[in-house]
Amino acid sequence: MLERADAVLAAIPLLAVSGLALRTAIAVSGVGTGLLAAPLAPVGPFAALAFVFRELLAGPVAEHSADE
Repeated sequence: MLERADAVLAAIPLLAVSGLALRTAIAVSGVGTGLLAAPLAPVGPFAALAFVFRELLAGPVAEHSADE
C-alpha cells in the first residue's frame, strides 16, 4: 500500500527535475528558443522546495505538532 509519506518522498525529486525536463522538451520541440526556455530550469528546484515547506507547515507534520 502506498502511504502519503512515500508519495511525498517520490514527488520531491520528480519536482526537482521537472523544470529541466520542461525546458528540454521546449527546446527539442522547436516551439521556443533556448533563451525562452532558460528561465524554466530553476522552476523545478523551487517547486520541490515549496512542496517540502508546504508539507512541513501545512501537512500532517504541522497538524501533529499542533495537537501536542
